[in-house]
Amino acid sequence: MSAEKPVENGDLAAAGPFSQDEREAVYRAIYSRRDVRNEFLGDEVPREVLMRILDAAHHAPSVGFMQPWNFIIIKDRAVRQRVSEAFSRSVKEEEEAAIEPARRGLYRNLKLEGILKSPLNICVTCDRARMGRTGLGRSQQPETDLLSTACAVQNLWLAARVEGVGVGWVSILKPDELRSILGVPEHIAIVAYLCVGYVDRAYVRPELEVRNWARRLPLDELVFDDRWGERAHRGSD
Repeated sequence: MSAEKPVENGDLAAAGPFSQDEREAVYRAIYSRRDVRNEFLGDEVPREVLMRILDAAHHAPSVGFMQPWNFIIIKDRAVRQRVSEAFSRSVKEEEEAAIEPARRGLYRNLKLEGILKSPLNICVTCDRARMGRTGLGRSQQPETDLLSTACAVQNLWLAARVEGVGVGWVSILKPDELRSILGVPEHIAIVAYLCVGYVDRAYVRPELEVRNWARRLPLDELVFDDRWGERAHRGSD
Protein backbone atom coordinates (compact mmCIF):
# COMPACT_ATOMS: atom_id res chain seq x y z
CA MET A 1 0.00 0.00 0.00
CA SER A 2 1.43 3.40 -0.97
CA ALA A 3 2.34 5.85 1.78
CA GLU A 4 0.30 9.00 2.15
CA LYS A 5 1.86 11.93 0.31
CA PRO A 6 2.32 15.00 2.52
CA VAL A 7 0.62 18.21 1.41
CA GLU A 8 3.17 20.76 0.22
CA ASN A 9 2.93 24.54 -0.17
CA GLY A 10 2.55 24.22 -3.92
CA ASP A 11 -0.52 22.00 -3.48
CA LEU A 12 -2.63 24.87 -2.14
CA ALA A 13 -3.58 28.20 -3.69
CA ALA A 14 -5.75 31.17 -2.80
CA ALA A 15 -9.47 30.43 -3.18
CA GLY A 16 -11.15 33.79 -2.78
CA PRO A 17 -14.09 35.08 -4.82
CA PHE A 18 -13.79 35.88 -8.52
CA SER A 19 -13.67 39.43 -9.78
CA GLN A 20 -16.97 41.05 -10.76
CA ASP A 21 -16.29 40.50 -14.49
CA GLU A 22 -15.37 36.86 -13.89
CA ARG A 23 -18.51 36.27 -11.80
CA GLU A 24 -20.69 37.80 -14.47
CA ALA A 25 -19.11 35.56 -17.12
CA VAL A 26 -19.72 32.42 -15.07
CA TYR A 27 -23.32 33.31 -14.32
CA ARG A 28 -23.92 34.29 -17.94
CA ALA A 29 -22.83 30.81 -19.02
CA ILE A 30 -25.16 29.23 -16.45
CA TYR A 31 -28.22 31.36 -17.21
CA SER A 32 -27.87 31.32 -21.01
CA ARG A 33 -27.18 27.58 -21.37
CA ARG A 34 -29.97 25.92 -23.33
CA ASP A 35 -30.96 22.45 -24.48
CA VAL A 36 -30.51 22.80 -28.25
CA ARG A 37 -32.76 20.74 -30.50
CA ASN A 38 -33.25 22.28 -33.92
CA GLU A 39 -30.85 25.25 -34.14
CA PHE A 40 -27.64 23.47 -35.09
CA LEU A 41 -25.48 24.78 -37.92
CA GLY A 42 -23.59 22.44 -40.21
CA ASP A 43 -20.11 23.66 -39.23
CA GLU A 44 -17.71 21.10 -37.83
CA VAL A 45 -16.45 21.60 -34.28
CA PRO A 46 -12.61 21.71 -34.49
CA ARG A 47 -10.83 18.98 -32.57
CA GLU A 48 -9.04 21.46 -30.30
CA VAL A 49 -12.37 23.08 -29.32
CA LEU A 50 -13.94 19.68 -28.69
CA MET A 51 -11.01 18.61 -26.51
CA ARG A 52 -11.24 21.82 -24.45
CA ILE A 53 -14.90 21.05 -23.84
CA LEU A 54 -14.15 17.44 -22.90
CA ASP A 55 -11.29 18.54 -20.66
CA ALA A 56 -13.74 20.76 -18.77
CA ALA A 57 -16.04 17.72 -18.41
CA HIS A 58 -13.07 15.67 -17.19
CA HIS A 59 -12.45 18.25 -14.44
CA ALA A 60 -15.91 17.76 -12.93
CA PRO A 61 -16.12 16.78 -9.26
CA SER A 62 -16.42 13.06 -8.59
CA VAL A 63 -16.98 11.30 -5.28
CA GLY A 64 -13.77 9.62 -4.15
CA PHE A 65 -12.06 11.13 -7.23
CA MET A 66 -13.37 8.08 -9.10
CA GLN A 67 -13.64 9.84 -12.51
CA PRO A 68 -15.99 7.14 -13.82
CA TRP A 69 -16.75 8.77 -17.17
CA ASN A 70 -15.87 7.98 -20.78
CA PHE A 71 -16.85 9.96 -23.87
CA ILE A 72 -17.74 8.31 -27.17
CA ILE A 73 -17.48 10.83 -30.01
CA ILE A 74 -19.83 9.87 -32.83
CA LYS A 75 -19.48 11.53 -36.24
CA ASP A 76 -20.23 8.62 -38.56
CA ARG A 77 -23.52 9.36 -40.33
CA ALA A 78 -24.50 5.70 -40.54
CA VAL A 79 -24.08 5.22 -36.79
CA ARG A 80 -26.08 8.37 -36.04
CA GLN A 81 -28.77 7.19 -38.46
CA ARG A 82 -29.18 4.01 -36.43
CA VAL A 83 -29.43 6.03 -33.22
CA SER A 84 -32.00 8.34 -34.86
CA GLU A 85 -34.10 5.36 -35.90
CA ALA A 86 -33.95 3.98 -32.35
CA PHE A 87 -35.11 7.37 -31.08
CA SER A 88 -38.06 7.43 -33.51
CA ARG A 89 -39.13 3.94 -32.44
CA SER A 90 -39.05 4.91 -28.77
CA VAL A 91 -41.13 8.03 -29.45
CA LYS A 92 -43.79 6.12 -31.38
CA GLU A 93 -43.91 3.01 -29.21
CA GLU A 94 -43.73 4.48 -25.71
CA GLU A 95 -43.07 8.19 -25.23
CA GLU A 96 -46.05 9.57 -27.11
CA ALA A 97 -48.40 7.04 -25.50
CA ALA A 98 -47.31 8.28 -22.07
CA ILE A 99 -48.36 11.86 -22.89
CA GLU A 100 -51.89 12.82 -21.88
CA PRO A 101 -54.09 13.01 -25.02
CA ALA A 102 -54.80 16.73 -24.68
CA ARG A 103 -51.08 17.53 -24.96
CA ARG A 104 -50.10 15.19 -27.78
CA GLY A 105 -50.61 17.83 -30.47
CA LEU A 106 -48.18 20.17 -28.71
CA TYR A 107 -45.79 17.28 -28.14
CA ARG A 108 -45.70 16.40 -31.86
CA ASN A 109 -44.72 19.98 -32.71
CA LEU A 110 -41.67 19.91 -30.43
CA LYS A 111 -38.30 19.24 -32.05
CA LEU A 112 -36.91 16.82 -29.50
CA GLU A 113 -33.58 15.85 -31.01
CA GLY A 114 -30.83 16.91 -33.40
CA ILE A 115 -29.07 13.57 -33.84
CA LEU A 116 -28.63 14.00 -37.60
CA LYS A 117 -28.70 17.80 -37.80
CA SER A 118 -25.79 18.29 -35.39
CA PRO A 119 -22.32 17.48 -36.80
CA LEU A 120 -21.40 15.18 -33.92
CA ASN A 121 -22.92 13.28 -31.03
CA ILE A 122 -21.30 12.39 -27.72
CA CYS A 123 -22.33 9.45 -25.54
CA VAL A 124 -21.26 9.91 -21.91
CA THR A 125 -20.89 6.68 -19.96
CA CYS A 126 -20.11 5.63 -16.39
CA ASP A 127 -17.74 2.78 -15.52
CA ARG A 128 -19.32 1.61 -12.28
CA ALA A 129 -16.37 -0.67 -11.47
CA ARG A 130 -13.56 1.81 -12.11
CA MET A 131 -12.66 2.16 -8.42
CA GLY A 132 -13.69 -1.30 -7.32
CA ARG A 133 -16.97 -2.51 -5.86
CA THR A 134 -17.62 0.65 -3.86
CA GLY A 135 -14.73 3.09 -3.95
CA LEU A 136 -14.21 5.92 -1.50
CA GLY A 137 -17.47 7.54 -0.38
CA ARG A 138 -19.88 5.10 -2.06
CA SER A 139 -20.57 2.56 0.66
CA GLN A 140 -23.86 4.22 1.68
CA GLN A 141 -24.74 5.92 -1.61
CA PRO A 142 -23.48 3.70 -4.45
CA GLU A 143 -25.24 5.80 -7.10
CA THR A 144 -22.78 8.67 -6.56
CA ASP A 145 -20.77 7.36 -9.53
CA LEU A 146 -23.76 8.13 -11.77
CA LEU A 147 -24.26 11.50 -10.10
CA SER A 148 -20.58 12.31 -10.60
CA THR A 149 -20.92 11.55 -14.30
CA ALA A 150 -23.91 13.90 -14.44
CA CYS A 151 -21.61 16.60 -13.05
CA ALA A 152 -19.28 15.94 -16.01
CA VAL A 153 -22.23 16.41 -18.38
CA GLN A 154 -23.00 19.77 -16.77
CA ASN A 155 -19.36 20.88 -17.05
CA LEU A 156 -19.38 19.84 -20.70
CA TRP A 157 -22.57 21.83 -21.32
CA LEU A 158 -21.26 25.01 -19.71
CA ALA A 159 -17.90 24.81 -21.49
CA ALA A 160 -19.71 24.28 -24.79
CA ARG A 161 -21.81 27.39 -24.13
CA VAL A 162 -18.65 29.43 -23.59
CA GLU A 163 -17.34 28.18 -26.96
CA GLY A 164 -20.58 29.05 -28.79
CA VAL A 165 -21.34 25.35 -29.16
CA GLY A 166 -24.85 24.06 -28.52
CA VAL A 167 -25.72 20.83 -26.73
CA GLY A 168 -28.96 18.83 -26.74
CA TRP A 169 -29.61 15.89 -24.42
CA VAL A 170 -31.55 13.06 -26.08
CA SER A 171 -33.15 10.96 -23.35
CA ILE A 172 -35.78 9.09 -25.37
CA LEU A 173 -33.45 6.19 -26.17
CA LYS A 174 -33.41 2.67 -24.78
CA PRO A 175 -29.99 2.05 -23.15
CA ASP A 176 -29.84 -1.52 -24.47
CA GLU A 177 -30.32 -0.31 -28.05
CA LEU A 178 -27.61 2.29 -27.63
CA ARG A 179 -25.36 -0.32 -26.04
CA SER A 180 -25.76 -2.54 -29.09
CA ILE A 181 -25.22 0.26 -31.62
CA LEU A 182 -22.14 1.69 -29.89
CA GLY A 183 -20.61 -1.54 -28.58
CA VAL A 184 -20.79 -0.44 -24.94
CA PRO A 185 -19.91 -3.29 -22.51
CA GLU A 186 -22.61 -4.56 -20.15
CA HIS A 187 -20.95 -3.24 -16.99
CA ILE A 188 -20.79 0.32 -18.35
CA ALA A 189 -23.81 2.54 -17.66
CA ILE A 190 -25.02 4.94 -20.34
CA VAL A 191 -25.71 8.31 -18.70
CA ALA A 192 -26.25 10.81 -21.52
CA TYR A 193 -26.53 10.96 -25.30
CA LEU A 194 -25.73 14.48 -26.50
CA CYS A 195 -26.07 16.29 -29.83
CA VAL A 196 -23.27 18.83 -30.25
CA GLY A 197 -22.63 21.59 -32.76
CA TYR A 198 -22.31 25.31 -33.35
CA VAL A 199 -25.37 27.52 -33.08
CA ASP A 200 -25.82 31.19 -33.89
CA ARG A 201 -29.15 31.67 -32.13
CA ALA A 202 -30.65 30.21 -28.96
CA TYR A 203 -33.81 30.65 -26.95
CA VAL A 204 -33.66 33.38 -24.32
CA ARG A 205 -35.84 31.19 -22.10
CA PRO A 206 -35.98 27.39 -22.23
CA GLU A 207 -37.83 26.29 -25.37
CA LEU A 208 -40.29 24.18 -23.39
CA GLU A 209 -41.18 27.27 -21.38
CA VAL A 210 -41.55 29.39 -24.53
CA ARG A 211 -43.87 26.76 -26.00
CA ASN A 212 -45.94 26.56 -22.80
CA TRP A 213 -44.98 22.98 -22.03
CA ALA A 214 -43.74 23.85 -18.54
CA ARG A 215 -42.64 26.82 -16.45
CA ARG A 216 -39.68 27.48 -14.18
CA LEU A 217 -40.71 26.84 -10.58
CA PRO A 218 -40.20 29.69 -8.08
CA LEU A 219 -37.01 29.08 -6.11
CA ASP A 220 -38.67 29.98 -2.80
CA GLU A 221 -41.02 27.02 -3.19
CA LEU A 222 -38.06 24.65 -3.46
CA VAL A 223 -35.96 25.80 -0.50
CA PHE A 224 -36.57 24.42 3.00
CA ASP A 225 -34.87 25.35 6.28
CA ASP A 226 -33.43 22.66 8.55
CA ARG A 227 -36.15 20.05 7.80
CA TRP A 228 -38.22 18.96 4.81
CA GLY A 229 -41.20 21.20 4.24
CA GLU A 230 -40.18 23.83 6.79
CA ARG A 231 -39.46 27.42 5.84
CA ALA A 232 -38.06 30.11 8.06
CA HIS A 233 -39.70 33.53 7.93
CA ARG A 234 -38.39 35.32 4.86
CA GLY A 235 -38.64 38.93 3.94
CA SER A 236 -39.65 41.81 6.19
CA ASP A 237 -42.94 43.10 7.58
